[in-house]
Amino acid sequence: MRKLAVFNSVTLDGYFTGRDGDLSWAHERADDPEFRAFVAGNAGGEGTLLFGRITYEMMVSYWPTPAAAKNDPQVAEGMNRRAKVVFSRSLEHASWSNATVMRGDLAREVRDLKEGSGTDLVILGSGRIVAQLAGTGLIDEYQLLVCPVVLGEGRTMFEGVERPPSLRLTETRAFSNGRVFLRYAAAG
Repeated sequence: MRKLAVFNSVTLDGYFTGRDGDLSWAHERADDPEFRAFVAGNAGGEGTLLFGRITYEMMVSYWPTPAAAKNDPQVAEGMNRRAKVVFSRSLEHASWSNATVMRGDLAREVRDLKEGSGTDLVILGSGRIVAQLAGTGLIDEYQLLVCPVVLGEGRTMFEGVERPPSLRLTETRAFSNGRVFLRYAAAG
Protein backbone atom coordinates (compact mmCIF):
# COMPACT_ATOMS: atom_id res chain seq x y z
CA MET A 1 0.00 0.00 0.00
CA ARG A 2 1.22 3.49 -0.85
CA LYS A 3 1.98 5.83 2.04
CA LEU A 4 0.31 9.26 2.28
CA ALA A 5 2.27 12.14 3.82
CA VAL A 6 1.51 15.83 4.31
CA PHE A 7 4.27 18.43 3.89
CA ASN A 8 3.54 21.98 5.00
CA SER A 9 5.32 25.02 6.36
CA VAL A 10 3.73 26.36 9.53
CA THR A 11 4.34 29.39 11.73
CA LEU A 12 5.30 29.25 15.40
CA ASP A 13 1.68 30.01 16.23
CA GLY A 14 0.44 27.10 14.12
CA TYR A 15 -0.80 28.67 10.90
CA PHE A 16 -0.05 27.20 7.48
CA THR A 17 -1.35 30.28 5.70
CA GLY A 18 -1.87 33.84 6.76
CA ARG A 19 -5.06 35.81 6.45
CA ASP A 20 -6.19 35.99 2.81
CA GLY A 21 -3.88 33.10 1.85
CA ASP A 22 -0.59 34.96 2.35
CA LEU A 23 2.42 32.61 2.20
CA SER A 24 5.21 35.16 1.81
CA TRP A 25 6.43 34.39 5.34
CA ALA A 26 7.26 30.81 4.28
CA HIS A 27 9.92 32.02 1.86
CA GLU A 28 11.69 34.57 4.04
CA ARG A 29 15.28 33.79 5.11
CA ALA A 30 15.49 30.71 2.90
CA ASP A 31 19.10 31.43 1.95
CA ASP A 32 20.65 28.80 4.24
CA PRO A 33 22.61 26.38 1.94
CA GLU A 34 21.75 23.32 4.08
CA PHE A 35 18.07 24.26 4.00
CA ARG A 36 18.10 24.86 0.23
CA ALA A 37 19.69 21.41 -0.27
CA PHE A 38 16.95 19.90 1.92
CA VAL A 39 14.22 21.59 -0.16
CA ALA A 40 15.83 20.52 -3.45
CA GLY A 41 16.14 16.94 -2.17
CA ASN A 42 12.47 16.83 -1.21
CA ALA A 43 11.31 18.29 -4.52
CA GLY A 44 13.57 16.04 -6.54
CA GLY A 45 12.38 12.89 -4.81
CA GLU A 46 9.69 10.50 -5.85
CA GLY A 47 6.03 10.57 -5.01
CA THR A 48 2.76 11.71 -6.49
CA LEU A 49 1.80 15.23 -5.42
CA LEU A 50 -1.76 15.84 -4.22
CA PHE A 51 -3.31 19.30 -4.26
CA GLY A 52 -6.59 21.04 -3.72
CA ARG A 53 -7.57 23.52 -6.42
CA ILE A 54 -6.28 26.63 -4.64
CA THR A 55 -2.81 25.18 -4.00
CA TYR A 56 -2.70 23.72 -7.50
CA GLU A 57 -3.46 27.10 -9.08
CA MET A 58 -0.76 28.75 -6.97
CA MET A 59 1.83 26.06 -7.86
CA VAL A 60 1.03 25.94 -11.60
CA SER A 61 1.34 29.73 -11.80
CA TYR A 62 5.03 29.47 -10.86
CA TRP A 63 6.78 26.08 -11.19
CA PRO A 64 6.37 25.52 -14.95
CA THR A 65 7.62 29.05 -15.75
CA PRO A 66 11.05 30.17 -17.01
CA ALA A 67 11.45 32.20 -13.79
CA ALA A 68 11.17 29.04 -11.67
CA ALA A 69 13.65 27.20 -13.91
CA LYS A 70 16.11 30.08 -13.51
CA ASN A 71 15.60 30.79 -9.78
CA ASP A 72 15.26 27.21 -8.50
CA PRO A 73 16.16 24.74 -11.27
CA GLN A 74 16.31 21.59 -9.11
CA VAL A 75 12.99 22.23 -7.41
CA ALA A 76 11.31 23.27 -10.68
CA GLU A 77 12.52 20.12 -12.43
CA GLY A 78 11.18 17.92 -9.64
CA MET A 79 7.85 19.72 -9.39
CA ASN A 80 7.31 19.57 -13.15
CA ARG A 81 8.39 15.93 -13.53
CA ARG A 82 6.32 14.40 -10.74
CA ALA A 83 2.80 13.06 -11.17
CA LYS A 84 0.14 15.36 -9.73
CA VAL A 85 -3.48 14.85 -8.66
CA VAL A 86 -5.81 17.82 -8.13
CA PHE A 87 -8.99 17.38 -6.12
CA SER A 88 -11.56 19.86 -7.35
CA ARG A 89 -15.23 20.03 -8.18
CA SER A 90 -14.83 23.24 -10.20
CA LEU A 91 -11.61 22.76 -12.17
CA GLU A 92 -12.33 21.39 -15.66
CA HIS A 93 -8.83 20.19 -16.52
CA ALA A 94 -5.25 20.47 -15.29
CA SER A 95 -2.80 22.12 -17.67
CA TRP A 96 0.37 21.27 -15.73
CA SER A 97 2.38 18.31 -17.02
CA ASN A 98 1.52 14.93 -15.48
CA ALA A 99 -1.56 16.34 -13.68
CA THR A 100 -4.99 14.74 -13.33
CA VAL A 101 -8.19 16.19 -11.87
CA MET A 102 -10.35 14.03 -9.55
CA ARG A 103 -13.89 15.08 -8.65
CA GLY A 104 -15.25 12.17 -6.64
CA ASP A 105 -15.53 11.62 -2.90
CA LEU A 106 -12.17 12.76 -1.49
CA ALA A 107 -11.67 9.99 1.10
CA ARG A 108 -12.68 7.26 -1.36
CA GLU A 109 -10.42 8.67 -4.11
CA VAL A 110 -7.45 8.88 -1.72
CA ARG A 111 -8.11 5.37 -0.40
CA ASP A 112 -8.15 4.08 -3.99
CA LEU A 113 -4.88 5.92 -4.74
CA LYS A 114 -3.25 4.43 -1.64
CA GLU A 115 -4.36 0.93 -2.59
CA GLY A 116 -3.10 1.35 -6.15
CA SER A 117 0.40 0.82 -7.42
CA GLY A 118 3.04 3.50 -7.79
CA THR A 119 5.04 5.88 -5.67
CA ASP A 120 3.99 7.23 -2.30
CA LEU A 121 1.65 10.24 -2.11
CA VAL A 122 2.42 13.72 -0.71
CA ILE A 123 -0.09 16.48 0.00
CA LEU A 124 1.45 19.93 -0.37
CA GLY A 125 -0.40 22.87 1.15
CA SER A 126 -4.08 22.14 0.57
CA GLY A 127 -5.30 22.75 4.10
CA ARG A 128 -8.90 21.87 3.30
CA ILE A 129 -7.77 18.50 1.92
CA VAL A 130 -5.66 17.86 5.05
CA ALA A 131 -8.51 18.84 7.35
CA GLN A 132 -10.94 16.54 5.53
CA LEU A 133 -8.54 13.58 5.65
CA ALA A 134 -6.99 14.08 9.12
CA GLY A 135 -9.70 12.19 10.98
CA THR A 136 -10.02 9.35 8.45
CA GLY A 137 -6.78 7.52 9.27
CA LEU A 138 -5.64 7.85 5.65
CA ILE A 139 -2.70 10.18 6.38
CA ASP A 140 0.33 8.17 7.49
CA GLU A 141 2.76 11.00 8.18
CA TYR A 142 2.83 14.76 8.83
CA GLN A 143 5.98 16.62 7.84
CA LEU A 144 5.98 20.15 9.22
CA LEU A 145 8.54 22.84 8.57
CA VAL A 146 8.20 25.29 11.45
CA CYS A 147 9.22 28.81 10.40
CA PRO A 148 10.35 31.39 12.99
CA VAL A 149 7.40 33.67 12.27
CA VAL A 150 4.34 34.67 14.31
CA LEU A 151 1.30 35.79 12.30
CA GLY A 152 -1.32 36.22 15.02
CA GLU A 153 -4.04 35.02 12.65
CA GLY A 154 -4.53 32.77 9.66
CA ARG A 155 -5.66 29.22 8.96
CA THR A 156 -4.51 25.98 10.53
CA MET A 157 -4.36 22.68 8.67
CA PHE A 158 -6.78 21.17 11.14
CA GLU A 159 -9.73 23.59 10.98
CA GLY A 160 -12.94 21.70 11.62
CA VAL A 161 -11.30 18.34 12.36
CA GLU A 162 -13.64 16.41 14.64
CA ARG A 163 -11.34 13.44 15.36
CA PRO A 164 -7.77 14.76 15.57
CA PRO A 165 -5.11 12.21 14.68
CA SER A 166 -2.84 10.78 17.33
CA LEU A 167 0.78 11.40 16.32
CA ARG A 168 4.25 10.19 17.30
CA LEU A 169 7.38 12.31 16.67
CA THR A 170 9.88 10.38 14.54
CA GLU A 171 12.39 13.00 13.36
CA THR A 172 13.58 16.54 14.01
CA ARG A 173 16.09 18.65 12.14
CA ALA A 174 17.06 22.27 12.84
CA PHE A 175 18.46 24.62 10.20
CA SER A 176 20.65 27.68 10.79
CA ASN A 177 17.95 29.95 9.28
CA GLY A 178 15.73 29.16 12.29
CA ARG A 179 13.47 26.62 10.60
CA VAL A 180 12.83 23.27 12.27
CA PHE A 181 11.64 20.18 10.38
CA LEU A 182 9.34 17.85 12.35
CA ARG A 183 8.17 14.45 11.12
CA TYR A 184 5.24 12.77 12.86
CA ALA A 185 3.87 9.30 12.16
CA ALA A 186 0.21 8.52 12.68
CA ALA A 187 0.10 6.58 15.96
CA GLY A 188 -3.29 4.98 15.53
